[in-house]
Amino acid sequence: MNRLELARRPTPVHRLERLSGMLGAEVWVKRDDLTGLGLSGNKVRKLEFLMAEATERGCDTVITTGGIQSNHARATAVAARMCGMRPVLLLRGEEPATPDGNLLLDHLLGAELHWCTAEEYGRRDALMDALAGHARARGARPYVVPEGGSNRLGAQGYVAAAHELLEQIDEPFDVVVVGLGSGGTAAGLALGPDLGPIRAIAVCDDRASFVARIREIGGAELSAPGTDWDVLDQYRGPAYGVADLEVWQTIRTVAQTEGLLLDPVYTGKAMHALVSEVRAGRWGGRVLFWHTGGAFGLFGRGHEV
Repeated sequence: MNRLELARRPTPVHRLERLSGMLGAEVWVKRDDLTGLGLSGNKVRKLEFLMAEATERGCDTVITTGGIQSNHARATAVAARMCGMRPVLLLRGEEPATPDGNLLLDHLLGAELHWCTAEEYGRRDALMDALAGHARARGARPYVVPEGGSNRLGAQGYVAAAHELLEQIDEPFDVVVVGLGSGGTAAGLALGPDLGPIRAIAVCDDRASFVARIREIGGAELSAPGTDWDVLDQYRGPAYGVADLEVWQTIRTVAQTEGLLLDPVYTGKAMHALVSEVRAGRWGGRVLFWHTGGAFGLFGRGHEV
């Protein structure tokens, strides 16, 4: 299968010395927050495969969906413009008077924005299909990217990322920690070579929903959840995109000890899970935190900080 060169690869992996000293475990980080700037984070690895397919099909319009501050929607809009295509975004929420964060970038990129309620978002695939139909009616050639870029093709980005990391390390980790929002990143890592047990930290929904989603993406060759990979849902907080005080404290601590920026939607919750599990004695040894990016999600959240 073909792949575009959109990401800055390989991304670094290094030990977080001061955080390791604080926790009494070897904490390492895989820096997928450094895959680029506008086209940054884990989404670009999936988009390398998805946009390659869109290009092969001669598409000129890319349609995708996400929340109002979706990293994926912003990354897809950037990728579309880099490939000479028109981005169309279906966003969950109400259009604010003043855009900021990822939404500001969506505007700068000239994305065609469509809005839906939380209830309507449950029918997001059908709504995107309708947008694709409208695009075809005006003569466009649309390509629909699923939420988070998370389907079997998009997950290949993290199968490839697992092989990349394997070239950078001498031995597997005792646990590999990654945030979980749509399932494609976790599924790709679970399908890849052995890096150590994968623990995906749900940022919304429950374990059963995410296990089903990851298995749907991974297909028959994916092992059953348990030893090789699993989902933890006790750190998801009050709601998607909502971080409690403990998560914000973790974000602040990591920023001040390591100069590493985390966001309140994905990486902050995933790192809080890592810190909590290590302190509880359930994880230890060599622990890898897979940083999936999302720093733009910090902007507009100053009142919470």
